[in-house]
Amino acid sequence: MSRALQHRPWIRRRSSIVGLSTLALGVIATLVWTLSPWPATLLIRSMFEADAAKTVEEMQRHATGVPLTETMNQEYGDAGGSTSLDVFSPADATGPLTTVVWIHGGAWISGAKENITPYARNLAAEGFTVVAVNYTVAPEAEYPIALNELNDALAYLVDNADRLQIDPANIVFAGDSAGAQLSAQLATAITSPDFAETIGLTPSLSADQLAAVVLNCGIYDVSGIPNAPGIGGWGFRIALWAYVGDKDWSVHPGGEQMSVIDDVTADFPRTWISGGNADPLTDSQSKVFAAKLDELGVDTTEVFYPDDHAAQLPHEYQFHLDSEDARSAFASTVEFLRTVGSSTDE
Repeated sequence: MSRALQHRPWIRRRSSIVGLSTLALGVIATLVWTLSPWPATLLIRSMFEADAAKTVEEMQRHATGVPLTETMNQEYGDAGGSTSLDVFSPADATGPLTTVVWIHGGAWISGAKENITPYARNLAAEGFTVVAVNYTVAPEAEYPIALNELNDALAYLVDNADRLQIDPANIVFAGDSAGAQLSAQLATAITSPDFAETIGLTPSLSADQLAAVVLNCGIYDVSGIPNAPGIGGWGFRIALWAYVGDKDWSVHPGGEQMSVIDDVTADFPRTWISGGNADPLTDSQSKVFAAKLDELGVDTTEVFYPDDHAAQLPHEYQFHLDSEDARSAFASTVEFLRTVGSSTDE
């Protein structure tokens, strides 16, 4: 042993302390990730936000040049920006228009109304009033806070219909991913009093006011997610833990209430539904839900693509407007909306 080590035995002790500290930190980190959805949720959120920023840039390349009236950051609730909405309508509109209320996606744990602003503007340019709505995401807020906030947003829109050029008799819910799930859940509550009672919601709209639903790449039955494979399945399980507020979310009432496929009725509104052929949710969620609506006799417009379609269309493909298929889906959506109520092109 060297003289230096003989006279400095603390070197060994320090090495042991560092090893124990590292082990302790590892144990703590493991416990934190096991006992709370926050760390993983924030990681997933950061990745989603990066992807959303890129998608917004892509949509901006296809931005409308039609003059619009834009009423921004209207606070419908008391949570500041989290309970705010933006309203877009054609600048030359002189009366109420069929109103598309778009609920953004983000796996219930991320996203904002700004993520769909270019798309909302493009829809408004086609002759509609389009509302992009914020709601408080998880884990900052757990189920059913977001659902209740969105219901409050609908009440705000009806109360301010004249000012915002909203036709309260012709409301269309639209959503992407988690926003499609929320749209379907709200639509089910509005058209099924039994379901509304089950989830404890007093709808702000009547069934007569809800004219249609537009659903992109949504989730309508979460029962299979506990067994979903890969990183995608892990991400959904973390998101649902954060959103429902229980690691055993699949047996929690909130988890059960999110799956509307067994609660929709023949009174569910006319529906436009789509999903990409490379989106794993299409076969397991969108096509199954569309089949359920068809079985019930609901007027359903389906936009799906065969597995051997030339382009492999991912989750949220409809926002990737560089793609011809996304632009075609947009045109199909507009055609569907023009059959609903009133627009400037009628």
